[in-house]
Amino acid sequence: MSTGVRCMLMRGGTSKGAYFLAGDLPSDPGERDDLLLRAMGSPDPRQIDGIGGAHPLTSKVAVVSRSAGPDADVDYLFLQLGVAEPTVSDRQNCGNLLAGVGPFAVERGLVEAGGERTSVRIRMVNSGGVATATFPTPGGAVAYDGDTAISGVPGTAAPIALDFAETEGSACGALLPTGRLRDLIDGVEVTCVDNGMPVVVAAAADLGATGYESPEELGALPGLGDRVQELRLRAGELMGLGDVTTASVPKTTLVAPPRDGGTICTRTFIPVRVHTSIGVLGAVSVGTAVLLDGAVGHDLAELPPPGAPLSIEHPAGRLDVAVELDGAAVRRAGVVRTARRLFDGTVFPRSSP
Repeated sequence: MSTGVRCMLMRGGTSKGAYFLAGDLPSDPGERDDLLLRAMGSPDPRQIDGIGGAHPLTSKVAVVSRSAGPDADVDYLFLQLGVAEPTVSDRQNCGNLLAGVGPFAVERGLVEAGGERTSVRIRMVNSGGVATATFPTPGGAVAYDGDTAISGVPGTAAPIALDFAETEGSACGALLPTGRLRDLIDGVEVTCVDNGMPVVVAAAADLGATGYESPEELGALPGLGDRVQELRLRAGELMGLGDVTTASVPKTTLVAPPRDGGTICTRTFIPVRVHTSIGVLGAVSVGTAVLLDGAVGHDLAELPPPGAPLSIEHPAGRLDVAVELDGAAVRRAGVVRTARRLFDGTVFPRSSP
């Protein structure tokens, strides 16, 4: 790999990742994953010999190509790379990195910029769903500067509107994968939901937490991490995901009544490390759950008027998501994110052993 691989480093939402054209990577998935691990610097807790940021939120990859189908402009494969472990998972979407896919597609010439704004239809290969990203492109170039602020990211940037279709049952095949609004696992009532991201929703109080702890405080609670892992292992089987011991899904979100004017307060594990905020599609799934009468969290939520966005509180602030249901079926979901191009050039993966 002395010649390196073309790569763009971007912040997407509250995550950061390496964006590649599919044609610049090996076509064999095993060879591709090996190259990406070496580029990112995994396995190593510091990822010191690669471009990873030593955290699951910064050890992510987007692989983008022109779409082969007529209902999308580009295909987007998300890969979650382990930090201290040599793992590569394609079992989930990432709505944060999704925010950068449209701008990346324009930057790489996969999609021609429109007028003042450009819309890009993106097939999320991990689930088959389609999202439409709309963002400013004055003069035919992507504009990254703007006045939109999102919690967990310093400063402001240009808004990127994401509208989702076909997210219901993205990984599990059903909005409620177990067929029930509530399940009892190890004495804890949970709601297993999948509206773009498989999530196990549990009341924080049922696991001995308040739901208002900082990520560091929550991670230090004795025995909580083990309980969360056991909970999601059992839930993974009930959700049809099989053995999820080494998988990045399902996520587990602890909920509590809002205390900052939002809809619900959340603390999320990814899958056993506490998230510093919350993922986009994780927030959509949690928001969907609290809208369902009888689901865990519904009785804790302060629901807004019909049609108004749900404000999901998390450790870094709030994330507003739009979720519209028709009974127990999802009509639409959407969110506003930002993204920024950080670096464009060549990454040089370390040599194979």
